[in-house]
Amino acid sequence: MNTLKGVGVALITPFNEDLSVDFDSLTKLVNYNIDNGTNYLVVLGTTAEAATLSSEEKKAVIKHIVEINNKRVPLVLGIGGNNTMEVKEQIENADLSAFEAVLSVSPYYNKPNQEGLYQHYKMIASTGKNIIIYNVPGRTGQNVEASTTLRLANEFPNLVMIKEATPNILQYFDILRQKNSAFNLVSGDDEFTLPVTLAGGNGVISVIGQAYPKEFSTMVKLAFDRKVDEAYKIHNSLVEITRLIFAEGNPCGVKTILAEKGIIKNYLRLPLVVASEGLQKKIKSEMEKLN
Repeated sequence: MNTLKGVGVALITPFNEDLSVDFDSLTKLVNYNIDNGTNYLVVLGTTAEAATLSSEEKKAVIKHIVEINNKRVPLVLGIGGNNTMEVKEQIENADLSAFEAVLSVSPYYNKPNQEGLYQHYKMIASTGKNIIIYNVPGRTGQNVEASTTLRLANEFPNLVMIKEATPNILQYFDILRQKNSAFNLVSGDDEFTLPVTLAGGNGVISVIGQAYPKEFSTMVKLAFDRKVDEAYKIHNSLVEITRLIFAEGNPCGVKTILAEKGIIKNYLRLPLVVASEGLQKKIKSEMEKLN
């Protein structure tokens, strides 16, 4: 899946003051990212507050992004859940003609064991669609272990990649060291992007990347070119802002930056709320340093 290489961004969903979807801001966000070097776009991931969107809104958001993108960069669609049969049906029934792959988070809340996780992805792989495994234990309550990922990668060629977001960087390295050449790994943690890319990863599916697409995509390109010192210079400049945007959960931090840049308005849907005044102040002050 070398079409999905570099910086993919997990797009937020902008809202108006009445909390309806703000399609004008979504247009601005997509263009801003494509114009500034983002390599591909992830539609309806966690960062999009997808859990709070109705199925009609999801369809409208997908349609809008597909139209605005106009085949300029590859697209990935988020379809996941903790009811395996329902996820399988959603993937089978989705119009994926505009998408390179489906990003599917491991089942949350139910806390399946490793065999359950394996069987879940085996069932989803039976759709025949290109699937990206998404492991984010901090959100799901369960880690997809390296051995399970490798077992899946070796048995199902259409499980093309993993977005790995365990806090244990050794797990990334274990997968990179032992995986077959057709299977790819991208960082699901913005701060691990550079070391993981240098170790053989395919880049990142990023949150901060949509706020600083030029810097982030330049950093990853430098990593692919093995220009390590230059890449780390950008990495180090972005560490503080990256930590700040996750300080009160995602996506309230990145929405603060995008609103400050005039790309969106700063609204979230419950149960999520906007960043506290204190955090907004810190983010704005760090943005000034970056400018």
